[in-house]
Amino acid sequence: MLLCFLACCGLGLQSWAALRVTGFDLGIFDQAVRAYAHFDMPRSPIKSVHHEFPPDFSLLGDHFTPALALLAPLYWVWDDPRVLILAQAGLFAAGVPVVRRIARHCFAEAAPRVVRRAADLGGLVYALGWPLLNSSYTGFHEVAFAVPFTLLMLERGVARRYGAAAFWAVLLCTTKEDMGLVAGAFGLVLAVRAHRSGDRTGRAVGAALAVAGPLVSAVVIVWFLPAMGGPPGYYWSYGRLGPDPGAALAHVLTQPWVLLQVAVTPTIKIAMLAWILGTLALLPLGSPTFLLALPLLAERMLSDNPNHWPVINHYDAFLWPILVTAALETVARRHRKGPQRPALRWSAVAAVLLSSTAALTLGLRLLLDPASWRPTSDKRALAAAAELIPDGVTVEADNTVAPRLTARTEVVIVDAAPRGADWVLLRVDDRTFPFATISEQRQRVALLLNHGYGEVLRRDGVVLLHRVQRIPVPGMRLPGPGSAPVRELVPSDIGADLFRR
Repeated sequence: MLLCFLACCGLGLQSWAALRVTGFDLGIFDQAVRAYAHFDMPRSPIKSVHHEFPPDFSLLGDHFTPALALLAPLYWVWDDPRVLILAQAGLFAAGVPVVRRIARHCFAEAAPRVVRRAADLGGLVYALGWPLLNSSYTGFHEVAFAVPFTLLMLERGVARRYGAAAFWAVLLCTTKEDMGLVAGAFGLVLAVRAHRSGDRTGRAVGAALAVAGPLVSAVVIVWFLPAMGGPPGYYWSYGRLGPDPGAALAHVLTQPWVLLQVAVTPTIKIAMLAWILGTLALLPLGSPTFLLALPLLAERMLSDNPNHWPVINHYDAFLWPILVTAALETVARRHRKGPQRPALRWSAVAAVLLSSTAALTLGLRLLLDPASWRPTSDKRALAAAAELIPDGVTVEADNTVAPRLTARTEVVIVDAAPRGADWVLLRVDDRTFPFATISEQRQRVALLLNHGYGEVLRRDGVVLLHRVQRIPVPGMRLPGPGSAPVRELVPSDIGADLFRR
């Protein structure tokens, strides 16, 4: 647990120190959980202004994440975005003893030495899992709760504690709207296993979850999110299947081969799947528990959004509890059939070595690299300029530095349109999200200087502006009650490389 916490916390705080965590998404979650801490709805000006949502828009209309409210008391102790980094590391680390319990359940019939070794290696592979390290590197996301809730659901299912398994399945559904599909798949696997063993209670609970999980996801997506202000179909990223779910279903039913066509093009999707499964030596494929991963994998492989294809974001952390559990079950089943078979030993060794190599490559080596702890000169200038901005003012900030301002200002990110903030902080020598070119950033600075803003600081490609005259700025707008939400275009260089950060 301590090793997992230190690794994940270290990478998260390193990203904070080097200004790698940004307004999208640490700043958004910080504003939302801080609102919970003040007994308000989880609103984020960074999110709502950038995507043109109405001013009172709640993040519960964006994604179904009520579990995040559990973090609100932490802000009563330390009102800082870094509390989320610490909380996520703690939640990931809390999964280590659960994985060890799963290993003990799986190897219950083995010799004590084998049980101990399985628990040790299973806990270690999970604790230093590359998906957890990647998620920590990128800041904070709702996956922080999904990981331990999934593990607890799986462990209670293996232990045949069906009431507790159902409880954790319900909580899992509060971490994101699509996790009801995972709970439903878990119920299906649980029901089949219980039926084979003649366990009527397990069969009933599993069948109930198999129906209730997808139903919860459907109700949340179709009714709850729109009721909270989310536009229907806002996150529909499956245009190659159809313009909406109904059209996609009709397309798939009449031309089922289209699923395979979409899933394998572009070929980075195949590489993604090979990496995810290959780093555990394909062992998860040997267990029915792998079925829980299919909805999450399908969401990404069928998606048109290139952000879903690389393996350096937080999406793989949703899969990690499932994959580790499935790998342990596969090894345990093979051990029961023939504990002395060389293939069993080598497959387990391969899984440990491959996952450890992936962890070292994608995360652990950064902790030992002094350069990874230091921000570049322009980012140092951003942090220094942010300190010059007084408390309580409105700010349009470079996405990179926005989390440094969320605790004490009303901050949004600098984007396609001027927002009329009191202060504007932006780089002009390095492209920053969501601008497509550096010239666009320079044009924004020139526009503001010609329309009421004065230059306070210019250093290392960073410009800090202060509004000194309240004169109209061409193109300035703020979302109003009738704003139509928009989605930005994904830059062409995203999704071309499996490991591009």
